[in-house]
Amino acid sequence: MDHDVVDGVLAALADPTRRQLLDLLASHGQATATTLAGGLPVSRQAIVKHLTVLDSAGLVGSVKIGREVRYAVRSEALDTTARWMASLAADWDRRLARIKRLAEAAEQD
Repeated sequence: MDHDVVDGVLAALADPTRRQLLDLLASHGQATATTLAGGLPVSRQAIVKHLTVLDSAGLVGSVKIGREVRYAVRSEALDTTARWMASLAADWDRRLARIKRLAEAAEQD
């Protein structure tokens, strides 16, 4: 498990604007910063800064087509983070199941 990837994803997703950007990109497929700014109450410059953070975390990628830069969601970092979260959840499920078994055994004594 690459904890640097998970740390970067969680830090990037801590901001609600960046989560909204990912939602917009997921629904549009690809979009420019200008297009994305039209759907949010922040400036295009702020959108570019948020996209830079998302790019650094591996959550989006960009392609330059002519004068435009188009952004799209990249799933690899999200997949890594989802696997880490699933592993964490499974550990907690095992712990809670053990506590339940111990409590039920104590009740029977």
